Amino acid sequence: MALIQCNFHSQVLDLASTMLVILPEPAPAEKRIPIAQHQRHPTLYLLHGRSDDHTIWQRRTSIERYVQDLNLAVVMPAVERSFYTDMAVGLRYWTFISEELPIIARNFFPLSERREENYVAGLSMGGYGAFKLALSHPERYAASASLSGALDVAGLMQTQPESEQRELKNIFGDLANLAHSSNDLFHLAEQLVQSGKSQPKLYQCCGTEDILYESNQRFRAHSQALGLEVTYEEGPAGHEWWYWDQQIQRVLAWLPGISRAG
Repeated sequence: MALIQCNFHSQVLDLASTMLVILPEPAPAEKRIPIAQHQRHPTLYLLHGRSDDHTIWQRRTSIERYVQDLNLAVVMPAVERSFYTDMAVGLRYWTFISEELPIIARNFFPLSERREENYVAGLSMGGYGAFKLALSHPERYAASASLSGALDVAGLMQTQPESEQRELKNIFGDLANLAHSSNDLFHLAEQLVQSGKSQPKLYQCCGTEDILYESNQRFRAHSQALGLEVTYEEGPAGHEWWYWDQQIQRVLAWLPGISRAG
């Protein structure tokens, strides 16, 4: 297993960016074959929360150890506090994360392009980003997991103080137009079902003491009413890392098609 920090220039953002990548243990030298002939690695894009960056999963969980025996690459990008959007006042992080990043990552590393071998997960703001990617591009991701995700952004905005809303307006624009937009997961879920496209498997969890618990309950009810396949878990926890460290292990065990080495 290798942990690699990759620095690159994003054409979309027009600035230097960084991602951390965990690659599976390479085969022994006598068993290696050229990369062009080698099966490319299944890939989990693992997204950070609003107050963190691309290094947080590696610093606050044992993600390296958890994937050590899995044939799975993990890509951890940096998106600042963008809510994984093309910001109204700011940079185009949605275009970066949805279009540019997978191409860059696959140019650097032998990562699979196959839908059934691509997954996305995240916590808090990253949980929102993970579901947004999977619901917007179900043809690209077989499964997605949200850990204590900020899933009901339209509802959340109504409860935020004025100082918080100023930043959110810079991200989303007019908050009155957020519902039923391409940034609204409830709307994206409805569109996916109406489209008849293959649906990604969804894993959703949240602590019962979490400030985002009620919004997670709303999204759970909405997705179940639509008939989406959602694995849901909750337990006594707040918005805290011990819970996410526990839950990312459950996500890895849940991901479809992932095999253990040996």
